[in-house]
Amino acid sequence: MLGTSGRAGVTPGLPAEIRSYEPADEASWLRCRVLGLLETNYYDDVWQSKRRTDLELVALEAGVVEGILDVTVPAGEATIETVVVHPDHQGAGIATALLEEAVARLERCGVRSLDAWILEDGVALDWFARNGFVKAEAYVRIHASIDEVDTAVIARHGLVVSGAVLHARIEREAEMRQRFERVHVCRRVVRDLRP
Repeated sequence: MLGTSGRAGVTPGLPAEIRSYEPADEASWLRCRVLGLLETNYYDDVWQSKRRTDLELVALEAGVVEGILDVTVPAGEATIETVVVHPDHQGAGIATALLEEAVARLERCGVRSLDAWILEDGVALDWFARNGFVKAEAYVRIHASIDEVDTAVIARHGLVVSGAVLHARIEREAEMRQRFERVHVCRRVVRDLRP
């Protein structure tokens, strides 16, 4: 997956190893992802198996995944799909070390920019800003509950809607916050990479 590690040596406080994901990492990867997202607005984005991406990095200590970073690379631009650190290891620089490794690999492959989409999460927004990402665009993401969905969605073909994830233009944020309980601004942040 997009080359090999450019990381040399071990930095105190960081995991012993940052490397490409291997299938044997899956159980530990899934635990790290679920626990890392639990206190974020992505708390219900639970997977039972890992979804493959173009660049998959893990930070390990004693064979246990402490951090993950997955990136898709459809062309000259790349998108961070997942960046998560296990709650017991947050704030130690693991996500930044994973990002540095990813950027080095992406730049070697000629990728020009790296982006990510973030729901309202101050910690994540601050981390991306500290790491050179700037806001590019935004929209409103609504998670309509079963009680709210009838005001926005009409079911056909005998289907019953039990909830929905909806998007709206950013200009409608105030209106959506009045109509729905779970509303987030979703921001796309971008970092230019060296050509």
